[in-house]
Amino acid sequence: MITKIYKSVKEFYKLGLITRFSTKIYAAQATGCAPIVTAIKENSDIIKPVKPNTIAKSLAIGNPADGVYAVGVVKESGGCAEDVSDEEIVAAIKLLAQTEGIFTETAGGVTLGVTKKLIEQGKIPKDESIVVCITGNGLKTQEAVSGEIGRPIRIAPSLSSFEENVRK
Repeated sequence: MITKIYKSVKEFYKLGLITRFSTKIYAAQATGCAPIVTAIKENSDIIKPVKPNTIAKSLAIGNPADGVYAVGVVKESGGCAEDVSDEEIVAAIKLLAQTEGIFTETAGGVTLGVTKKLIEQGKIPKDESIVVCITGNGLKTQEAVSGEIGRPIRIAPSLSSFEENVRK
């Protein structure tokens, strides 16, 4: 996805839709499947295939076909790459739900977790305007957080039942 995002921003600039082109692209992968991040961290153009082992199943591509292009985009833009553990993914999913009311799937936990990590490392300035891609709903990957959150509350299909449970 990052190759297409970068291409579109460059096209916006060429068309004059944006006046300045200084977008940096950051790669985010789960630690259990991070061939692109590993190549970037090792300053290599070679993507070494890995066997995926992560809760972020939608990103678990051990031998990405466009990996070399993703590495190139990150390097060309001046960005960097980072990975997050499954525990950090779950923490990021919970953080987004608690602070923004958005329940993301594990891929969104990866992007937010990496963003948080890069800000903490000083690689993304705290006052920088950034876009974090949250591409899927958490209902797709409920099993990833089922042991980390409370039991679901069952309510009747009515507004009064909803309001009653919100007050609790």
